[in-house]
Amino acid sequence: MKPLYTVICSTSKASWPLDAMLPIAARIQFWRTARARRKMVVLDFDDRAFIGGVWPVTQRNSQLNFEGFIGMPMNNAIVDETTSRFSSDYFEARQRFRACVDESKVGEAAVYPSPARGPRGEELSTDVAWFGDRRAPKMGIMVSGTHGVEGYCGSAAQLDWLVGRGYEMLKSDEAMLLIHALNPYGFAWDRRVTQEGCDLNRNFVDFAAPLPYNETYDLLADHLVPRELEGPLFISAEAAIETFRKARGETALRKARTSGQYRHPTGMFFGGFSPTVARQTLERIVLDYDIEARRFVLIVDFHTGLGPYGYGELQCEQASGMSGYQRARDIFGPSVTSPDLGTSSAVALHGTQDDYWQRLLGDRHVYVCLEFGTYPSETARAALRADHWLYAYRQTEIETDIGRAIRRRLRQHFYPDAADWKEMVLYRSRQVQRQMIEALTY
Repeated sequence: MKPLYTVICSTSKASWPLDAMLPIAARIQFWRTARARRKMVVLDFDDRAFIGGVWPVTQRNSQLNFEGFIGMPMNNAIVDETTSRFSSDYFEARQRFRACVDESKVGEAAVYPSPARGPRGEELSTDVAWFGDRRAPKMGIMVSGTHGVEGYCGSAAQLDWLVGRGYEMLKSDEAMLLIHALNPYGFAWDRRVTQEGCDLNRNFVDFAAPLPYNETYDLLADHLVPRELEGPLFISAEAAIETFRKARGETALRKARTSGQYRHPTGMFFGGFSPTVARQTLERIVLDYDIEARRFVLIVDFHTGLGPYGYGELQCEQASGMSGYQRARDIFGPSVTSPDLGTSSAVALHGTQDDYWQRLLGDRHVYVCLEFGTYPSETARAALRADHWLYAYRQTEIETDIGRAIRRRLRQHFYPDAADWKEMVLYRSRQVQRQMIEALTY
């Protein structure tokens, strides 16, 4: 079946007449194709010309009548190439990551097994690939799967970098470390938490010191994860949350729910009572690759689920008054956001991965969270509520239709299986990866 439209792109008035855009042989083929399809789409980025117009093709000249704007189908080859970077599950993602590292002939691979197991008892692991001189004073780190189910995005970005041979851009004094599926349990089970039920990005607190106290979460704990997801108890829980929202505001509710809590192990955004296995894995990687000895380390941690659909927000988790925030803006520009300035879709958090890097490297590092938006925050709350409810009160139903439906719902929020979203992810990821390399070079 032939596509419905012919798409022509130009950047200047040279597109008028349209013949000027194409060599003779291509012109002939274009007009034959255009006549057969009856319509064409012209994209012209000159503000003096029509933008995104659709014209009926009736004659071989540029005197075409404007019919109106419509949505334009994307080139299938581009879409196919983009979507091919995304995997169907953790196991496919891991296999493809390993294969690409092996095919590169220059990547040094390592496997960090996890004691957790997959849905059918499969072995899980965090996989690592090093590119460049092991003694390089400057290095970049790309992390995927900190929040498990969000790993579909980060894994695709890492795979795209490997397929595009991004490692060939590294200079002799630069290196890149790819950490694939830092939380393999969450990735394999389509959950956001670790096997301990912890939010890994709230688990990097100093457990030798007093833990942060989230008083407002305590007030809402039984309502955020109620014992029932329907009926009077559920209605009462939602009413209590709405009362809190009206009294204190949406931002206060988000802080209470998401900033991290250390008292309710089956609740949302639980930071843990001790370091998780995934945190210990990262600490082992740091030792094995002597990261603390580097002169400069730039970390990009891939996340999803917060912010406008498809937009990749660079969040700096350091306070705006700290030097790390300014270093991040120097590298990535004014698109870098700050929770404490109110420019970020996130609120200030406890126990983040950047807290760990700050303790380890101080001013010798820059950490950013590259957060890709999906659907509204209330969709996330509902999906996470159901997931925590399942594991807190219905563990016998995890492998039933109810459990699988909850898993699919959570996955859909954090990984929209849509071509447009995937294109937006990879476009922004490539931009940030380029900026990483440029920062290491200078």
